[in-house]
Amino acid sequence: MAAPLAERLRPQRLEDYIGQSHLVGRDGVFRRFIETKNVPSFILWGPPGVGKTTLAKIVAAELERPFYTLSAVTSGVKEVREVIEAAKRQQFFSSATPLLFIDEIHRFNKSQQDSLLGAVERGEVVLIGATTENPSFEVITPLLSRCQVYTLRPMDNDCLAELLNRALTTDTELKKRNITVEQTEALFGFAGGDARKLLNILDIITSATEGDVVINNQTITDALQQNIALYDKNGEQHYDIISAFIKSVRGSDPNAAIYYLARMLEGGEEPRFIARRLVILASEDIGLANPNALLLANACFDTVHKIGMPEARITLAETTIYLATSQKSNSAYMAINEALAFVRKDNTLRPVPLHLRNAVTGLMKSEGYGKDYKYAHDYDNNFVVQEFMPDSLAGTQFYHPNTSNATEQKIAARMTELWEGKYK
Repeated sequence: MAAPLAERLRPQRLEDYIGQSHLVGRDGVFRRFIETKNVPSFILWGPPGVGKTTLAKIVAAELERPFYTLSAVTSGVKEVREVIEAAKRQQFFSSATPLLFIDEIHRFNKSQQDSLLGAVERGEVVLIGATTENPSFEVITPLLSRCQVYTLRPMDNDCLAELLNRALTTDTELKKRNITVEQTEALFGFAGGDARKLLNILDIITSATEGDVVINNQTITDALQQNIALYDKNGEQHYDIISAFIKSVRGSDPNAAIYYLARMLEGGEEPRFIARRLVILASEDIGLANPNALLLANACFDTVHKIGMPEARITLAETTIYLATSQKSNSAYMAINEALAFVRKDNTLRPVPLHLRNAVTGLMKSEGYGKDYKYAHDYDNNFVVQEFMPDSLAGTQFYHPNTSNATEQKIAARMTELWEGKYK
């Protein structure tokens, strides 16, 4: 039986690698690694199917380094130490440092990551980690500080088209079939920037079709609907389920939210990923309507990090229900987005008003820095009217209270009273 198409087409050289031109292009950092034969420990961060494992293997092959692999899903501290010992035995006085590749490094807990730290510090191995999660959340600071982080991007349609053409023109098995490509919108849409997913779809289409194969929007859609279990066997609905979960909480439906939470947990989703999304949601969708939501979500993240599964399911459920049943407001989210959009397109020089500047030198003081600044706590109710915006932006409003909830009704009333109608 032939190996899966994704494995048959895995590139062996940097020249055959598709995508990530910011890393592997002519001036890319991975070109320099191979040219100089000097590679530091690094972490590859990006969504599934964009070539993290492939890139690690190419580096090892091009540099002719010993290459050890571990999966964070199946390996513990014992396996980590065994691999490090094997790597140390591989080294001789003049030999290059072996490479240790850890897939899904975000699934390693603190003790597992600690077991790597010494070997990386002593130069016994060069660590290459791969993760779909933000390393700043999931990798301990001492280890992260010793690794460069390189971000891999989803493949755009041009890269997917190049991959499709390569598969059809170079793969031994596909060349035996008469395959006609009429349309690619559905194929690229279902792939969603994931090279492995695109190749898996081709595998499904060709294995489900006898004789000539026609690739168009209808045949792709029909084939995937008929083979949805096969298509999703590696958790490809990950992003659909988390999207439905977030939208259910945002939409104040605790029952749907709990249902999608259960699907994620039962499917093996990383609990800290879910907890982190709840922290984001508490700020983005609940915000000032219920500031306690962020406190609870942050406590949930800490608790899940400390206790893990299966007990973490209870904390996640409690937080999910609380956030789903809470009043909602995205006013803070909208305010910062509006302000950022303004700042990014604003080409006008807008000096900070002199009375708001610190007079840290005598010259600054003589120039009027800090003059006429009114210290709010010297006035009744700890407030006094004065202008804080640059003069040319006086009266500009970015924060618009959502008065459909009681908390921000009070905020709006207070702002109107203090500023005498300046901000409405």
